[in-house]
Amino acid sequence: MSTTGDEPTPRAVFRISPLTNLAAIGIAVCATPFAASGPFLWLVYLVPIAMIVRTLRVRTVADPDALTIRRIVGGRRVPWPEISSLRLGHRSRLRGRAGVSAVLADGAELPLPAVGVRDLPQLAAVSGGRLPDPAGE
Repeated sequence: MSTTGDEPTPRAVFRISPLTNLAAIGIAVCATPFAASGPFLWLVYLVPIAMIVRTLRVRTVADPDALTIRRIVGGRRVPWPEISSLRLGHRSRLRGRAGVSAVLADGAELPLPAVGVRDLPQLAAVSGGRLPDPAGE
């Protein structure tokens, strides 16, 4: 057994369900008769394309050093010492679960995409004790 420090660092990636891509493909198939019926109606395909891009791009990555939030355009990396707490939001109609936001030291809120209440124990474990584990004793 080696203790050279080659252990992998814990990391958690929270993503939107890839089943959303299946729904986007279904929308594209159903929109085909409409899109073929006139000029510029092909623009209806932008909706499923946007759904797929959002599914592939948007995520929250937690590692021992920081939280990285990726959005459709841009992203942000926030070190753990800048996060004072987490705030639970209202239930989202689209996702069907409560959203989680990080409250920064300056009082600003940063929504954590694809992170739900069920993900908090995993997020607390990756934070290395910087965030309390809600399931802990």
